[in-house]
Amino acid sequence: MKKLLLLTAAASSALTLAAVWSAGWAPLPRRVLLENARVRVTEVTYLPGVPRDRYIRPTDQVIVFLEDCRYERIDSKTGEKTVRERKAGEVLWHDRGEDAPVLINVGSKPYRTLTIELK
Repeated sequence: MKKLLLLTAAASSALTLAAVWSAGWAPLPRRVLLENARVRVTEVTYLPGVPRDRYIRPTDQVIVFLEDCRYERIDSKTGEKTVRERKAGEVLWHDRGEDAPVLINVGSKPYRTLTIELK
């Protein structure tokens, strides 16, 4: 009986978390892979339909796409929406202080990136 209760609780928690993410109410899943005085490397998972909130980049950043993907970019100043496609292995550079606009994964499956922040 105790195992059944634990299994039910775990399944309920997983479904709740998935619903919260899909509604855009929770941060994107992130995992710090390396951090020291000079760099932080984070793996970010973009779930389908879940927006990444807008922010100002606190550091210079290199973004590496780990899978092919399609995402919608919403320009912070104009509100213009554009769809971008990236291939696995593509690399982007962003300067500290740059606007990081809202992004939404418009694909049917999650995709991951590595964010390499230079301190």
